Amino acid sequence: MPNSHITIRPAIAADAARLAEFGAQAFAAAFAADNTPEDMAAYLSEAFSPAKQQAELADPASRFLIAAVGGAMAGYAQLKVGSAEEGVTGRNPIELVRIYTNSERIGQGIGAALMNACLEAARQGGHDVIWLGVWEKNHRAQAFYRRWGFMKVGTHIFQLGADAQTDWILQRQVNE
Repeated sequence: MPNSHITIRPAIAADAARLAEFGAQAFAAAFAADNTPEDMAAYLSEAFSPAKQQAELADPASRFLIAAVGGAMAGYAQLKVGSAEEGVTGRNPIELVRIYTNSERIGQGIGAALMNACLEAARQGGHDVIWLGVWEKNHRAQAFYRRWGFMKVGTHIFQLGADAQTDWILQRQVNE
């Protein structure tokens, strides 16, 4: 499906509650079946509170991009500068912290539109490498990132409630 109907805009402070709600729903849709309700509840309350989203929106190191279709939020991405996991190369890397699509819209070009917007933001910011962490069991996301040229460069632990999970660290050159 062509993505000409998708608009991408920067998030603003007024988007905090919607980002929190959307992020929690997207995360739960993707991972609830493979995790305990207690671990999911602990992570969701910590990672997706409106106050947490407000703080992340106010952080000058973070940038959020919202994808909309017909004015309704269909996905979002979060980029962050200032740190990199071991194995990430490049003189000026940027992290793709989150890229979420409404589960009902997967396959409609939302992820591609967001990834293109993230790569453009990285280029404009002078970043040479974009990197991310993806759960070792999230095969759908891994396939998406492979299609975009991401390669595994390491691993780290992602704490989901009481469960220490292994994330793969992936990266790609921004100007590929």
